[in-house]
Amino acid sequence: MILSLLFREPTIFLAWLIAIIFGITIHEFSHALGANLLGDRTPKYEGRLTLNPLAHLDFLGFMVLLFAGFGWGKPVTYNPFNLKNRRWGPVLVSLFGPLSNFVALLIFGFALKILLAYTGLGAENMLIIFLVALIHINLVLGIFNLIPIPPLDGHHVLYAFLPPSADSFKQSFERSGPMLLLGLIVLDSFLGLSIFSSVFEAASNVIFRIFG
Repeated sequence: MILSLLFREPTIFLAWLIAIIFGITIHEFSHALGANLLGDRTPKYEGRLTLNPLAHLDFLGFMVLLFAGFGWGKPVTYNPFNLKNRRWGPVLVSLFGPLSNFVALLIFGFALKILLAYTGLGAENMLIIFLVALIHINLVLGIFNLIPIPPLDGHHVLYAFLPPSADSFKQSFERSGPMLLLGLIVLDSFLGLSIFSSVFEAASNVIFRIFG
């Protein structure tokens, strides 16, 4: 748990905290940017087209990230009827968030690789620790938000492939999705199911073999 670092390694905890705030901010800002580019100005009017973290942090999602290691930001609201493509527009807006995390991951990954190769900095260096935290958080946010359960981004992708006859399922899933998600998080992190954790660990191992 990231929160466990607070009293043992407060400096490292601060590095992870900043990485979390950055990852969530870039993720939610990218949703707002995607909606704006695709024709809907709602996020701009609601003050979400900004890199100010205070506009994007969700208390519950932030705390879950601290305690469980994965979470979410404040959802960006938009009007799908204003989008240029009403069927695939919501999918594209949803994908802007995870894709921004994967792009950030690649940028910080290459920065880490260059620093390790040409500066002689070791794993104990705070800049290296910070870059590792940025890579890990963006990886987790990118993968976790693709899960097709409301309110995560992946459910918009799922809905785009469902027929119109599934509207009642969508409405029911919208209501039950958040509780289902929290239940899975509790099972995964606090009761030892470790499905999410195993996926994140496997993906992290691949990424750090490439950039480490």
